[in-house]
Amino acid sequence: MALPSSGPISLQQIQTEFGGSNPIGLNEYYRGGAYVTSNNTNVPTSGAISVSNFYGAVKAIAVDYLVVAGGGGGGGTAGSAYPAGGGGGGGVLTGSVFLLPGSTHTVTVGNGGTGGAAGGANSGTAGGNSVFSSFTATGGGGGGGGQTTFGNAGGSGGSGGGGSFNSGGSGTAGQGNNGGSGSGAGATYGGGGGGGAGASGGNGTGSVGGAGGSGISSSISGSTVFYAGGGGGGAYEDRGLNGPPGAGGAGGGGNGTAGSATGGAGGANTGGGGGGNGAGYAFVQGAGGNGGSGVVIVRYPDSFPAASTTGGPQITVAGGYRIYRFTGSGSITF
Repeated sequence: MALPSSGPISLQQIQTEFGGSNPIGLNEYYRGGAYVTSNNTNVPTSGAISVSNFYGAVKAIAVDYLVVAGGGGGGGTAGSAYPAGGGGGGGVLTGSVFLLPGSTHTVTVGNGGTGGAAGGANSGTAGGNSVFSSFTATGGGGGGGGQTTFGNAGGSGGSGGGGSFNSGGSGTAGQGNNGGSGSGAGATYGGGGGGGAGASGGNGTGSVGGAGGSGISSSISGSTVFYAGGGGGGAYEDRGLNGPPGAGGAGGGGNGTAGSATGGAGGANTGGGGGGNGAGYAFVQGAGGNGGSGVVIVRYPDSFPAASTTGGPQITVAGGYRIYRFTGSGSITF
């Protein structure tokens, strides 16, 4: 509760709002010190200080956040085509911010992108953006689809999708990494792996699909979990002569496939990219895997009251924190 904006303010009121020890001294309450949060710009950081500096002052809540966008879908193929690239992992933002008691903040959880359909050079679609307050994580790029005479580049996004005999897509700075390129050697080819939040996707090499880039780990939920791995690239199936498809990256990345098998799906609420399909000899073709949906997790010290929410987040209190895990869109009021 904010201190009065006019009239008398006692040292006891300041201590009640911000905490502190007895006997009470104003030199404990410089902004940015142990008690007064940075939103109170009228309170000095050093030097002369008086109770009048505390008119309207309020202790903000230090909120930690993890925002993971939806992963991109893996690419699909036409018959006897270049193998498709894996979808990029969703963009990831993590950090801390001071927010005011009583303030309401929007939460949006991005859907995973759709895998490219079989029957053409059908690239996967990008994942949906995820949002908490003013922080927006960008959906992962779709994996490039493959045709008999060409392959598409991977789409750009939070992390870029892998290419199909073409370049990988670009990742968003501070959120993800680039997808790998697809390549060929002789009659056999490998699609590029989708980029992950922690590493770029691997390039396809000869008959081997590129691995999806690794995601990153976070313990904000109370357990260590990986998020936003890239999807693996597909590998062309040529009468047993193909190398392995690319493995999905740690953090929900779907595995690439060979032949007609649909690419592996990205993990739900991980932001993992979908795996690319590999196509094969005698006009074999297949679809890419869907990307995984995103997630938004926020936590703050349990010394503050419980928040009110919409959207039905999972709520736990552990380790000194109130933790809110959103798998669907809603809002939170602190």
